[in-house]
Amino acid sequence: MTIRTRKFFGTIALLVLVVVWSLLGMTIAQTPWLANSGLLQAIFYVVAGLGWVLPAMPIISWMSRPDRAA
Repeated sequence: MTIRTRKFFGTIALLVLVVVWSLLGMTIAQTPWLANSGLLQAIFYVVAGLGWVLPAMPIISWMSRPDRAA
């Protein structure tokens, strides 16, 4: 697979990841136990805001991998 193809599929994967992550975050943020606590909300939003980076890192490293020599 060429780097151009990997970047195409990686971009789609990253977009899907961000959409699913944000929808899941919005769903969890509406739960009563979280909505009633300011401290838990602050912790949740920091974790949710930075948490998508961990699953995105392998996708980005796969996308930027050089082509194999023919």
